[in-house]
Amino acid sequence: METKVLLPTKENIAKAGEALFNGQLVGIPTETVYGLAANALDGEAVKSIFAAKGRPADNPLIVHISDISQIERFHLVSEIPEAAEKLMAAYWPGPLTIIMKKGDVPSEVTAGLDTVAVRFPSHPVTKKIITAANCPLAAPSANTSGKPSPTTAEHVFHDMNGKIPYIVDGGACEVGVESTVITVAGDVPVLLRPGGITPEQLEAVLGHIEIADAVLNQLKEGETAASPGMKYKHYAPSAKITLIKSSDEKYIEYVNAHKDEGAAALCYDEDVPFLSVKTYPYGAKNDYESQANRIFDVLRQMDDDGAGIVYGRCPDTNGTAMAVYNRLIRAAGFEVIELA
Repeated sequence: METKVLLPTKENIAKAGEALFNGQLVGIPTETVYGLAANALDGEAVKSIFAAKGRPADNPLIVHISDISQIERFHLVSEIPEAAEKLMAAYWPGPLTIIMKKGDVPSEVTAGLDTVAVRFPSHPVTKKIITAANCPLAAPSANTSGKPSPTTAEHVFHDMNGKIPYIVDGGACEVGVESTVITVAGDVPVLLRPGGITPEQLEAVLGHIEIADAVLNQLKEGETAASPGMKYKHYAPSAKITLIKSSDEKYIEYVNAHKDEGAAALCYDEDVPFLSVKTYPYGAKNDYESQANRIFDVLRQMDDDGAGIVYGRCPDTNGTAMAVYNRLIRAAGFEVIELA
């Protein structure tokens, strides 16, 4: 199959929409990361997402809409709780996924769960594609499963060339990490994946929320993944990443001591002048939005360079930095060294 990269013209958006309606896969831009989209109401089309990505079938997908009215029109959920209505009013369209009790959604989308994840993206091209397809779209990140997520059309082409007919190029993604995922299907709202909408922003609307243990730690043996990105090693380049939790000075000292191993540093911008190894800066120490925007680009650059051993700065867990920590701890396979 020849994979074509399309500019988001009116004609090309119509072409992508027609392909999606007819059961084909299309790489689409969003404000978070690029998605690998299929008709969310077509179970067979959804199965082809898992095949193209090499994604385990027990990892649920997110359903994307271009208008809130589509939730009722396509009966995506059985009910919309008050908490969901408040979140929709505050943060939709935007990088927030809300999990509710499912309606008429194929089990291939929900990995057999009785809930469904729904998102209304803000990227103008995404909304046009969904509208042109005339159906909601199931879309995980458009990368090979387990690898760093794509934030440009070029990234998608690298991973999906020959597997899908079209990629729509909507430019570089603004947020740079996947959407925040919160479930309101239970008695208390629970954050399942951090992203561009922070826990503080969620609590400003809902009051108290809980944060799932698997946000900052490894999913327990036998525990069901209620959200994408929870169960498996994710976002990982080919390099072996180990995170270092320490002071600035201790981190720099530790990494420089491993120079002869050919080690590289996944570091803050401020660290670069003090390191004597190859550096991959992913943002300023206290600029969490910049870190989120750059992290996947940097992880992919490691693969392009053939990096082998990488020691990474362990980010904070405040605000948007929680999303960066969540991605990096999985990219590192939960390998962390704490230096006193």
